[in-house]
Amino acid sequence: MSTTIQDRDEQRLAEMGYKQELSRSWSGFQNFAISFTIISVLAGCFTTYYQAWNNGGPIAISWGWPLISVFILIIAFCMSELVSAFPTAGGIYWWASKLGGPAWGWFTGWFNLLGLIGIVASVDYFAGQFLSVVLGLYKVDIFGLNFGDSVHQLREVFVLFVLFLIAHVTLNIRGSHLVARLNGISVFWHVAGVAAIVLVLIFAPHDHASFSDVFTKRINNSGFGQSMYWWYVLPLGFLLTQYTITGFDASAHISEETHGADETAPKGVWRSVFYSAIIGYIVLLAITFAAHDPAKVSEGGGTVFAVFENSMGTGWVEFILIICVIGQFFCGMSCMTSASRMMYAFSRDGAVPGWRTWSKVNQRRIPFNAVMAVAFVAFLITLPALKGNKDGVTVAFTAVVSIGVIGLYIAYVIPIFLRWRMGDSFVPGPWTLGSKYKWMAPIAVVEVIIVVIIYFNAPFSAQGVPWESDFEWSLFNYTPVVTGGVFLAVGAWWLLRARHTFTGPRHTVEEIDAEIGPPPPLPEAP
Repeated sequence: MSTTIQDRDEQRLAEMGYKQELSRSWSGFQNFAISFTIISVLAGCFTTYYQAWNNGGPIAISWGWPLISVFILIIAFCMSELVSAFPTAGGIYWWASKLGGPAWGWFTGWFNLLGLIGIVASVDYFAGQFLSVVLGLYKVDIFGLNFGDSVHQLREVFVLFVLFLIAHVTLNIRGSHLVARLNGISVFWHVAGVAAIVLVLIFAPHDHASFSDVFTKRINNSGFGQSMYWWYVLPLGFLLTQYTITGFDASAHISEETHGADETAPKGVWRSVFYSAIIGYIVLLAITFAAHDPAKVSEGGGTVFAVFENSMGTGWVEFILIICVIGQFFCGMSCMTSASRMMYAFSRDGAVPGWRTWSKVNQRRIPFNAVMAVAFVAFLITLPALKGNKDGVTVAFTAVVSIGVIGLYIAYVIPIFLRWRMGDSFVPGPWTLGSKYKWMAPIAVVEVIIVVIIYFNAPFSAQGVPWESDFEWSLFNYTPVVTGGVFLAVGAWWLLRARHTFTGPRHTVEEIDAEIGPPPPLPEAP
């Protein structure tokens, strides 16, 4: 049975023009696990909790999370149908090229690749922040790094970020099977870890917020007037959900390494969103019920640190944060896997400068060069994090990594739109939406336009609006500058050169072999 499925996978891959170069060793559960790990409620829910607290308050969490989760699940359903039809490592850009042509594929691929690299950078950096807090609680002073004081905090976090990045490179070049196994462990850690955190948040706090506070209390720390609360401030709080539940395209990027990919990869996409939404909602409610003193939480910036420090003893805070850091470590590892597979696939089709280098696999059938390239670019875009504003906030870096979420969701909806435009002439795979795509696809597109493209690029603070008298550059949202710059650069590159050289995915196995050579033989069994 396994041999039959393997043959079917390789035959389907050959029909799309590719040889089986990557090691197909992932199970359906492991395919689900990588997207579930990248979404990581132990990362996004904790690192961006302040976004919802300051922009909307508890109702941005108790009502906003399930509301936005439904829309994201619709996006995931639409993507599941596409990965079932086209189970290739190129994933999203391959779908866009197939359904709309080379130009659609070019822009989709670059937004997807840059988005994935931005996510690698942000996850590892935030993991460094959380670990820095943990080490600070333990008053660690080692190798000239004193985490117990507030001096050189940004430098210390950056050092930890680099160590996380090195660890994730090491794990990814050790072998695909190792990463797959660790993703299985990660699922257990996220479920058991969340359960442990929820229990702590139930029994450890001195007091709890009321049901009424959690589900009806409004907070507006943005500086915008209350007249803007419902249509502007509250939607800014929804970005907590949109930031956390992303990266589930990983199940598509690993499809060439998954058994029965045309059926298991689609399930990996939507199930990772579904279960993350449920588990994330549970842990967010637990955190919000622990926030019994809203004034003190707001004084602390609305962060989870402020919630924990004002509701329980230091020992419990350390316990929760350690669970989070380990979850974030798993998350960063999986992000590196997804980003490197995307770079390998996009390079395989000649879209990335130096593509012959990035599209090679080594003796372990790992895209070693692509892994190293992703790590290097993630390092470069995180360098601005060494400098903060007067409050120590890394404004420039925050804007750079925002392209992660924006890039990914733009890449998600382009092929969804193209599939919708194609109508009933689209040939689905074994997993299909049937006629439901007719209402799901437009909902997915509209949600991304409103929440991601409009609100992610909007000012988060009244003092960040350039024409206001109290404007401060340190509070300006640089995201539209970065997003616009990326779009202009990619667009100019397409007009000046790529439209003459990039023709979309390769059409034959022989074409690829002629340019980059056949894959190396598998190592002999010991």
